[in-house]
Amino acid sequence: MIAIVDYGAGNVASVQKALAHIGRDSVLSADPEVLRSADCVIFPGQGHFGQAMARLTSTGLDGVLREIIANGKPFVGICLGLQLLFEGSDEAPGVPGLGVLRGRCVAFTAPLKVPQIGWNQVDRTRAGSAMDAVPDAQFFYFVHTYHAVAAHPNDVVATADYGAPFTAAVQHRNVFATQFHPEKSGQIGLDLLKAATEAAC
Repeated sequence: MIAIVDYGAGNVASVQKALAHIGRDSVLSADPEVLRSADCVIFPGQGHFGQAMARLTSTGLDGVLREIIANGKPFVGICLGLQLLFEGSDEAPGVPGLGVLRGRCVAFTAPLKVPQIGWNQVDRTRAGSAMDAVPDAQFFYFVHTYHAVAAHPNDVVATADYGAPFTAAVQHRNVFATQFHPEKSGQIGLDLLKAATEAAC
């Protein structure tokens, strides 16, 4: 069973539908025991970094997620769910992220139109992640104003370009996360979700 973290950061319905489409059973939950007992945890999100972290810390889910990751459970982050894995974001100065990954999130700079909304080509930068299961240089759907700058470049497994290259996907041990929305990216996105959850299922 895949558990989708329910912390009030929208976009969960489309993730559930995508998982059902690829034959993955899932449950939406904020119950720590459900998250701990799941075979895989998906951490989706959209919205404001600071508000999302406030919800996680007020419910104790921040500690639960760190524990789950430290214990080696397959873990997939999507969009804000990727950004919150880092140490912080310029969107919410002074608010610490989960700190699972070293680095922080920064805004795209002028004259780029923000947020970036739409399809963008994603290019693999190294092997060893779920990205290997889909052809390189495919187009995925993005909606974001901030992007992660990883302190350890080896954590970055794919980039896209919006004025300059930026982090599109990361892999660190049992954690795989994407800035784009695979659940909104057609068949190629479904194929990636299937690959990302394969080991647990």
